[in-house]
Amino acid sequence: MRKIGFSLLALLLFTNVFSQDSTALKSQVAQAIQDLRDFVAIPNDALNPDDIDDNIFWLKKQFEQRGFNTAILDTENLPLFFAALPMDDAKPTVLIYMHFDGQSVDPSMWQQPNPYKVVLKKPVDNGFETVSFDELGNDINYNWRLFGRSTSDDKGPIIMFLNAIDLLKKDNKALSFNIKVILDGEEEKSSKPLPKAVQQYGELLQADFLLIADGPVHSSGKPTIAYGCRGITTMTLITYGPIKPQHSGHYGNYAPNPGFQLAQLLATMKDAEGRVTIDGYYDGISLDEETKAILKSVPDDDRAIASTLQFKSAEKVGSFYQEALQYPSLNIRGLGSGWIGPKRRTIVPESATAELDLRLVPESDGNRLKQLVKDHISKQGFQVLDHVPSKEERLRYDKIVTVEEGSVTDAFRTDLDNPYGNFLNDVLKNTFDEEVVRIRIMGGTVPIAPFINELQIPAFLVPMVNPDNNQHSPNENLKIGQLAYGIRAFYNILSAQKQQ
Repeated sequence: MRKIGFSLLALLLFTNVFSQDSTALKSQVAQAIQDLRDFVAIPNDALNPDDIDDNIFWLKKQFEQRGFNTAILDTENLPLFFAALPMDDAKPTVLIYMHFDGQSVDPSMWQQPNPYKVVLKKPVDNGFETVSFDELGNDINYNWRLFGRSTSDDKGPIIMFLNAIDLLKKDNKALSFNIKVILDGEEEKSSKPLPKAVQQYGELLQADFLLIADGPVHSSGKPTIAYGCRGITTMTLITYGPIKPQHSGHYGNYAPNPGFQLAQLLATMKDAEGRVTIDGYYDGISLDEETKAILKSVPDDDRAIASTLQFKSAEKVGSFYQEALQYPSLNIRGLGSGWIGPKRRTIVPESATAELDLRLVPESDGNRLKQLVKDHISKQGFQVLDHVPSKEERLRYDKIVTVEEGSVTDAFRTDLDNPYGNFLNDVLKNTFDEEVVRIRIMGGTVPIAPFINELQIPAFLVPMVNPDNNQHSPNENLKIGQLAYGIRAFYNILSAQKQQ
């Protein structure tokens, strides 16, 4: 790829930068709302291959109408969607990653009849009130919201991009970059085929930098760039009691209780202040004063976070929120044993299960951390198995844990002084006339490491959606103002010109 001198691009001249009240922008936002309604109406459950095929068919039509060449990239599982405008060797190339699949839905938990039929709501004192789309009118209210699965994660940003392209064409604006787009249909189920796919299609995907349009802007609402994200891996721990649930009157005090075994084991993994006590878990992580200053520049309010989440004291892995994100986590995401609630029974359960997720940072290797956890379990006197124990194994060992391991999605982090990062920072700052929130590494996970490892390019997350969007949850939503935000951001990123 052609590497450009970004010292020249650091000084930018923006023309046709739209204000929030721009008639042209509001007209484009109106079109974007309709496009999003059409797109969301196509179910996109990541667990349903037919859904993914239907979405790809829609995407192919939309991108080709805008002059993109498209391709369906086969993988070990579901295909990726690729699109690119004709290349100009004199320009650098940006590769844009987004995804179009979504979490499964439970319609009974949504405050609307169908999560795949977008509903318009306006804010009221006690929440939101549904209104007809006929009430939007010509003067669109940017505080109103669109509710539906994947309105924010991640169909919204795809629509923002497509409408930014439309607006650039209307204005006869020259593009400053060659544009390639890769859309993932399995992001919500860990994008397992992605590493091999990026390796297979490496030449096609080659670019100068990667822009990821996923996730919410900072809680302050300010324009945001994240220079990395944590990775993730998972583990399932299962302890065992009697081969079948037994009457607690007959066998309580005698048959070992797997719930207590599991609770005692889990309690050895963290101290009372939330720090992981497993030997070597935090090895390799060092934060100098310059890095801490960057972390403290993020306008978080730790007391407000605690108030919103309703807890008194945070864990002490870091001394403040952003510092805590620089370390790998060990999280119990689910616990189960026997029955609870109205179905509770007076029994000694046959097993107990803990579902763990381990968020990773670049200094930590997911497979190494999983091995550290298993070694720690062994030190607590448990026999670690990778299968359900046989009768012979049950009779041989006092304490048994079956460990099931999930795949590893690596973390990534780009240097904060990278020229392309500086370029994006300048564009967003000039577009929105605000200082940009620069996040060293975000807490969530986007499967980007394969692009970085294979293509050897820097990567940046440029979030587009509102921070209170309820992604992955019932009543997911997108603030209409964020549609305008995303269109403006893409418009100026893709057309920023060198100052003459």
